[in-house]
Formats: sequence, C-alpha cells, structure tokens
Amino acid sequence: MFPIRLQKRACTDEDKIQTFLEQARTGFLGLASDHVPYVVPLNFVWTDNAIYFHGASEGRKIDMIAANPEGCFTVSEEYGTIADPTPAHVDTAYMSVIIYGTIEKVTDWDEASAAMQVMLNKYVPGYFDRPLAKSHLERYVSSMGSTTSVFKLVASSVTAKESEPNPAKMYYEGRKSHEERH
Repeated sequence: MFPIRLQKRACTDEDKIQTFLEQARTGFLGLASDHVPYVVPLNFVWTDNAIYFHGASEGRKIDMIAANPEGCFTVSEEYGTIADPTPAHVDTAYMSVIIYGTIEKVTDWDEASAAMQVMLNKYVPGYFDRPLAKSHLERYVSSMGSTTSVFKLVASSVTAKESEPNPAKMYYEGRKSHEERH
C-alpha cells in the first residue's frame, strides 16, 4: 500500500515476518472515522493472512469499525540501542510490521472459536486441559454486561522493516563513546 522509504530496512523474508507476528505479544489497531484517528493496543493472533482480535461487542472501537472498516495493525519490537561514537549513527535495533486491510466481524462460530483457541495457545500455552468450547464464546458476557466479538483484519498489504542487533555495538550501561575504536 505504502512503499518503505528506506529500502535498506525492508524485510521481505516471509518466514521471518510470519515468525515475528506469531511471537509478538501486543499490536496496535489503527482506525479512523470522521477524520478522527484512534489507536488501541490489543492481544492478537496472525493466521490465514489475517489479524484476529476480540473484544466487547460495543464501544468506541466497534462504532469506528462500523463507520469505516478499513484499518491498519502495527506490531513492533525493540531489541536495544546500537551505539556509535558519531551521534547521528546511534540507532535502534528493531523489527516492525504494518498490515493494512479490511476489518470484519467473525460471525462463523467455528472460525471464531478456532481463532480464540490459537490466541489461548499463544498467550497461555498448555494452561487448559481441553480446547475452547464453541459454546463459551456464544454465552460469555463480561462484567460490564457485553458479549464478546471476534474480529479479523484481512490483510491487503503487509510491510516489514528491521534493523538487526549488532552484538558488538549494542549499548549497555557504562559503555562510553571515547572508549570505542574508530
């Protein structure tokens, strides 16, 4: 959708992107409605070329999705600071992925249950003795009285950037620029 300006940072390794999205813990859903942006952090899973997330069936996020189902989802992990005696060359080691697409409410209970099972496997692996029952999603009501809905952002564009850590150059407390070899 939007090309990466600094091409030397582009990551096109599909396996690396897939692994990153499977392991990352928090993503940020970006929405816009009536020229008002809204970004909310979420737990998520990446499966079948879509970001799945869940939440209350009512509220600001739901209203904004109804008004404009186009969204983006950003995931980023920071791996430390790369030190350099030249201040302009100090950098951050990281990986980030931005996914653009259309958000849909998952109305098929089998698909919703499968997505929630993948989420449970990601965030609490081995915790439950049996798979999530489809009836759990159908009946669950939060303490605020709202039912739970599962959504998916179907990817139309996926871009990734990275600056890999350089073990010899990573900053640590006490490291001094004047001690570096030029």
